[in-house]
Amino acid sequence: MAFDNTVILVVFLLVILISMSLRIVKEYDRGVIFFLGKVTGVRGPGLIILIPILEQMTKTTLRTITMNIPSQKIITKDNVSIDIAAVAYYKIVDPIKSVVAIEDITNAVNQISQTTVRNVVGQFSLDQLLSKTIDINLQIKNVIDGHTEPWGAEVTAVEIKDIMLPENMQRAMAKEAEAERERRAKIVAAEGEFQAAVKLGEAADIIALHPVALQLRTLQTMAEIATEKNSTIIFPAQFMTTVQEAISTIKQDTNHS
Repeated sequence: MAFDNTVILVVFLLVILISMSLRIVKEYDRGVIFFLGKVTGVRGPGLIILIPILEQMTKTTLRTITMNIPSQKIITKDNVSIDIAAVAYYKIVDPIKSVVAIEDITNAVNQISQTTVRNVVGQFSLDQLLSKTIDINLQIKNVIDGHTEPWGAEVTAVEIKDIMLPENMQRAMAKEAEAERERRAKIVAAEGEFQAAVKLGEAADIIALHPVALQLRTLQTMAEIATEKNSTIIFPAQFMTTVQEAISTIKQDTNHS
């Protein structure tokens, strides 16, 4: 009976030891191995066998992590108070550093990202912030990446996703945009008037060389007016004289030809 109890105890201990020594690491994870508290390497993916009690493993993911940078109030270079939110993407490139060099890498990246966004955005004016977003995103990403490199993390991208302006600033920008559209409309209208004046001047030069052309144009205009049944056309006496002169001129040109 005592022998049976011993066998059961041994089997139970073996099961416990086996369960303590076997670990499964997924494809996107890696296991940092500690032997008596000292890092011995990285293992995985797949089935990992550890020496019970002597070895421990800490898992870390290699997948890209999406991290929201909370909205925070920032004063721009031209003293405009705005609320700005962003998103950062980073991944672990050195599992050992991410475990040994920093206690909580996710919280550390989040905190340094908030500080960097505030410092970088504060160096630009509001107009620059709205027009050079891509360049500002790249600058923020490079600064954060410089801080996270010793921690074994690489920042792949940072994007400013939301900029909230004060209401008075929104109204001012709306007025500015409206004034800009009116300015462009006036410029287009002025250019049209200028082109029309140039064409009228050219037409006047041609008519000055051929006075009959003016009378023919007048007749054509009256003919267009006469297409309306309710139109009444009054011909001044001097106009009839001019018409007769035009007809005579046309006949002379015909006889000469």
